Amino acid sequence: MLHALYLLGIAAFAASGVLAAHRANMDPFGGLVLAFAASISGGTLRDLILDRHPLYWTHDWLLLVLIGSVAVATMLYLRRWELPHRTLMVVDAVGLSVVTVIGARAAIDAHVTPVAVLILAVLTGVTGEVVRDVLCGEFPPLLLREEVYATAALAGALCYLGLHWAGAPDTANTAVSAALVFGLRMTAVFRDLHLPRLQRVTG
Repeated sequence: MLHALYLLGIAAFAASGVLAAHRANMDPFGGLVLAFAASISGGTLRDLILDRHPLYWTHDWLLLVLIGSVAVATMLYLRRWELPHRTLMVVDAVGLSVVTVIGARAAIDAHVTPVAVLILAVLTGVTGEVVRDVLCGEFPPLLLREEVYATAALAGALCYLGLHWAGAPDTANTAVSAALVFGLRMTAVFRDLHLPRLQRVTG
């Protein structure tokens, strides 16, 4: 199940990269660049921090073919049909939920501290979105715009770590934690919930 969800998360981030490129009026090459950047940035940063070599995507042909195929298919779709307004956020939430859990699992397997597990899980989940938004010229990125985004990833990472300590089966743990991230993110999107802004103290 974990591998299937992993591929789903990568595919979702690839599609989100193309959707962001489409929204930014980029050309097909820009769509491909954003698809790969959104898909592999988080896992790359995680593996560099954990000193895991070679990087996971450099020897996984299936992964690279999947990203390219999803990117091309999404671009072809967008040439004929318009997507609903919040499609990018929904697809991105799928990627965030799955990749965050993958990051938590990889960090636990590396036997790092619990705090490091949480940090690595969140970084794995959100880095692709940050890179994508920066390449699209969006400042600040979605992550830093009062959005319930990294917060949702952190909640999922905490859930995964807690259930792991409790001895829950990994399949159930993965499903519950990913669903929590997705549910929190979608609740925030459709109910227009935001984190409070930093306010300057006056007086």
